[in-house]
Amino acid sequence: MAKYPINKGIGRSPEFKGLKSQYLFIFAGGLLALFVLFVIMYMAGIDQWVCIGFGVICASVLVWVTFRLNAKYGEWGLMKLQALRRHPRYIISRKGFLRLICPTPKKRNV
Repeated sequence: MAKYPINKGIGRSPEFKGLKSQYLFIFAGGLLALFVLFVIMYMAGIDQWVCIGFGVICASVLVWVTFRLNAKYGEWGLMKLQALRRHPRYIISRKGFLRLICPTPKKRNV
């Protein structure tokens, strides 16, 4: 029986066949969703060969896209790209120029 090591050490991210961290979870989740979709299509009465062809094509595309993203962005690159998209491009300050220079006095609690 072949053994496939999933974790290569303490404190390191999981890796399997070159896929690292979030790409491994994207790959596993995509295959699970594809399997569920295949079962739903088969139970709905769609022809068996259409279901098999759809499953093979979608699984091939999923494998290709996942490994391509892993090679392009690396272990943390996809998370950095998502964080960059959530960041504002610039900050707008609508306060007057003199108010930026001279702070207003604090209010006293009476």
